[in-house]
Amino acid sequence: MADILFTARIRDKFSEWRDGLLQEQSRSDQIQGSRKDSKQQFQLIFFKTHPALKLDGFTSRQLKLIQLVIKKHFKDLSYINVNEVSGSQQIVVYTDSEDELNLLLKEVKEENHRAKEVKIQAAVGFRHVIDLLSSEQKLIVGHNCFLDIAHVYSKFIGPLPGTPEKFVASVNKCFPHIVDTKILMNTNSMLQERMKKSRKSLASAFSMFCPQIAAGSKSTELVTPSQVKVTVEVDDSRSSSWNPGGKHEAGYDAFMTGCIFAQLCSDLGVDFKLHESSKQLAFNEKLQKYINHLYLSYLHGDIIDLNTGYTVENSSPSYNLKRRYQQILFENIVIIWGFPSNLKASEVRECLSKVFGLTSVVSVYHLDATAVFVQFNKTQLVSDFLLLKESLERSNGPISVLHPLGKLLEGGNTCAANYDAYKEICGSPLSETLFADQAKAVGMKWKTKLVEYKESLRSGEHENPTIEENVNDAAMSL
Repeated sequence: MADILFTARIRDKFSEWRDGLLQEQSRSDQIQGSRKDSKQQFQLIFFKTHPALKLDGFTSRQLKLIQLVIKKHFKDLSYINVNEVSGSQQIVVYTDSEDELNLLLKEVKEENHRAKEVKIQAAVGFRHVIDLLSSEQKLIVGHNCFLDIAHVYSKFIGPLPGTPEKFVASVNKCFPHIVDTKILMNTNSMLQERMKKSRKSLASAFSMFCPQIAAGSKSTELVTPSQVKVTVEVDDSRSSSWNPGGKHEAGYDAFMTGCIFAQLCSDLGVDFKLHESSKQLAFNEKLQKYINHLYLSYLHGDIIDLNTGYTVENSSPSYNLKRRYQQILFENIVIIWGFPSNLKASEVRECLSKVFGLTSVVSVYHLDATAVFVQFNKTQLVSDFLLLKESLERSNGPISVLHPLGKLLEGGNTCAANYDAYKEICGSPLSETLFADQAKAVGMKWKTKLVEYKESLRSGEHENPTIEENVNDAAMSL
């Protein structure tokens, strides 16, 4: 009933106004009754030289009813939604002919489209900078920047591809020229000799190659002919606090990276005067072999070429981290969680080594306070460990208590699985801070997920004694 009464009132209001226009009467007299409305819902205006009523204070449902009334009863009135800076505005416009109406609607549509584009461009924000860097093919300079590039890609370009190969191909399309200062320092023998045993962190490299800037001087002079002069410009609000204390602040880290790159180029004999832009600098023959090379895994020295997507081999003349750290083999990894909170990584290694041998455990790494990664030296030990754990928990006798793994299984809450299960748990849309809480939130009901060992048992490929023999032998040794 309320809708019926409202539509009747609105129809009369528009009829009165439209009839006054047709009779060339005073529009102010005709609309005077509307202006006395306590809510001031109608305002007489001219919209692009056409008489119009601006609608205010109506609900969305009432506006829909107004549209229906105009469409059904008034061929010379049109309901128009106009996008303005302050928001959308609803207007009822009078036109003399259908051609005039079509022309008006086309003009409004184009203006609305432009207004939406302005809002979108305003909302895009920093994405404009990323697009400009990409379109201009600027040389992107970073320090150990593979993860930084990944963040930029995911935040401003699109979802991260599933493999490193697909990722580097996509990155190369957006940023065809990237140079990593850490690559320069580690793969050039001359720079390595200068660094000697110094740390390769950003702050250490900054202090080494740009000592006067690192000391806090705003304008550096050429202390030696080999040093690059850098003039620092800061606004008044920050000039008083400009000092090296800004480490790990994004802007200052970028500044340090740029200074290091400029000095490294100078040390390599790159003449900046020959290059009018950073794009030209990317094609300098002395930098070419370093362009688009990033550390895929710094611990293992793996360098990936963004041009090809392949790993670059033997690119570090004296880089020895590969010898210090074993290669990560996901098929050799188990994830263990829910164990006693006071258990250290060394104690976890000791428990496992007593059962599977002193060299069986390659590494133990704490994911967080509730979980550890354990990498065995053989893939078979993953299934052997999971099966032994399940057997001990199932027996629940004195042997399981005295077993070397008893310390790890104490409390009865210890869970374990292979790396695929870890990816499954972390792949859930649910997100918890601690891995144990994450596994619980995902709804994992099992304590030990056995995957590989069944196939091994059927094929007779077990290199170790049976689980029963392992349990008995361990008990006898105690």
